[in-house]
Amino acid sequence: MMHHESLKGRVAVVTGGGGVLCGDFAKALARQGVKVAVLDLNEAAAKKVADEITAAGGEALAVPCNVLEPESMEEARKVVNEAFGTCDILLNGAGGNNPRGTTTKETLEAVDLVEKDENIKTFFDLDPAGISFVFNLNFLGTLIPTQVFARDMAQKDNTCIVMVTSMNAFRPLTKIPAYSAAKAAVKNFTEFMAVHFADVGIRVNSIAPGFFSTNQNKALLWNEDGTPTARTGKILAATPMKRFGEPEELEGALLFLCDEQYSSFITGTTIAVDGGFNAYSGV
Repeated sequence: MMHHESLKGRVAVVTGGGGVLCGDFAKALARQGVKVAVLDLNEAAAKKVADEITAAGGEALAVPCNVLEPESMEEARKVVNEAFGTCDILLNGAGGNNPRGTTTKETLEAVDLVEKDENIKTFFDLDPAGISFVFNLNFLGTLIPTQVFARDMAQKDNTCIVMVTSMNAFRPLTKIPAYSAAKAAVKNFTEFMAVHFADVGIRVNSIAPGFFSTNQNKALLWNEDGTPTARTGKILAATPMKRFGEPEELEGALLFLCDEQYSSFITGTTIAVDGGFNAYSGV
């Protein structure tokens, strides 16, 4: 493992830190000597990650909070500041999808317009409230934590924000229009913030994971008997490296973006960690 001595002693806030990918991000930062605040709506999940970091000799704190509620985030900020000091690294990882923002089929068929099947959800059946929930979770779930924590970061040297977007930011995937649109917004927001915060020294970049098998997408990728779904077959066929990514394969991009010794002149960019998915045209 490469050592990033300049990160030692800094304070990182990781939203969505109880999840698979962001939990691994939290652990990767902790191994570099970073004090990590693991923020998550699921307190038990956040505590599990924080406990694993502590057991490995790192410093971590689990902070339950809701990224959609400014008051909740302000309370989290107070807890973090009291325990570790002000934030140096903000990793906006909270997000996710919801069935209410998902269609059943990849494409609309003419028969769907004349023969209503209660088991089929078309574009016309999408719930606006569900779309709003998914969009807000991913977009406002990055805006609000940034509003809260970046105020302190703007008064310090060598601070950075790392956003977690997705392959959906480059091209929308079928069935998940709300999530795709939201992640595209996060990529665009990364670029806005990079410009907006440039004069106060906060670098802002994002990581776009390709396909990783997590709890969130388990039902889309695997059948109940553990065999791959048809969607998994399509994904792997469109991924030149012919496999899913492993969480630890995202760590290099994260540490590179956080360490100004390597990325001091990099802001407003999105790094795809996708096994070549975005580069492959299909032919």
